[in-house]
Amino acid sequence: MPLRLEHVTYSYSPGTAYEIKALDDVSLTIDDDSFVGIIGHTGSGKSTLVQHLNGLLRATEGKIYWGDQDIYAPDYQLRKLRLEIGMVFQYPEHQLFETTVFEDICFGPKNQGLSLEDAKKAAEEALELVHFPKRLYENSPFDLSGGQKRRAAIAGVLAMRPRILILDEPTAGLDPRGRDEILDLVRELHEQSKITVILVSHSMEDVANYVDRIIVMDEGRARFDGSPKEVFAHYRELEAMGLAAPQVTYLVHDLAEAGFDLATDATTVEEARAEILKNFAGKDQEASCSDK
Repeated sequence: MPLRLEHVTYSYSPGTAYEIKALDDVSLTIDDDSFVGIIGHTGSGKSTLVQHLNGLLRATEGKIYWGDQDIYAPDYQLRKLRLEIGMVFQYPEHQLFETTVFEDICFGPKNQGLSLEDAKKAAEEALELVHFPKRLYENSPFDLSGGQKRRAAIAGVLAMRPRILILDEPTAGLDPRGRDEILDLVRELHEQSKITVILVSHSMEDVANYVDRIIVMDEGRARFDGSPKEVFAHYRELEAMGLAAPQVTYLVHDLAEAGFDLATDATTVEEARAEILKNFAGKDQEASCSDK
């Protein structure tokens, strides 16, 4: 079921001297089973945008549709929408509050009205999805490592079986290993559970490596919207917005300018490596033919 925004505008403190337009006429559609990255500099509107997707913020102007239903209709139940579109905020460990991990994960399903038995089943399934160690189920969530807290927080949202999972900077504050573990987990959830994922990130490498589509926010507008290759082809324009492309994008462009015959649309290390090796293999073949 697609999520559709039509001409959405949002202002903080409207009608006052402190009014700030955070979103400006944004129209886009999030399709089923997609993995979308949202990037932008601080203050670009990316976090404000995702808080509109499950009704945490209400647009000053414009419409949002979940399927064919207007979420701003008087009789629409926003509570139901927030169960179907789950949000994991930046530093999601702040979402943990119960005395044990398992009780924390049970909270959401119980709040949905599930019986204790069904809530426990949903919690167990969610914890298994994020590969959370069973030996830690009865531990306090505040005694967990940073990566374990992130897994528990994600499990708490997954236990409510959302159709869309929004993650706002889920790797903030983690070391490189913890970051990779969380992002690999998110990709696994997307591929195996067919859940739509929206990842807000400031890391160009992360979005290049994991997502299928990138939306670039700048001054409250969606400036670019396409595949990683399509978006990072505009790396000069991104720089003007205070962003950048993945490092390999600059590498392949530098090599091309130095005279190497290779494609410049690589966005991951693996793609750049394959393109460079192909180029050198071609040169070796040319050298072999000339020797003969």
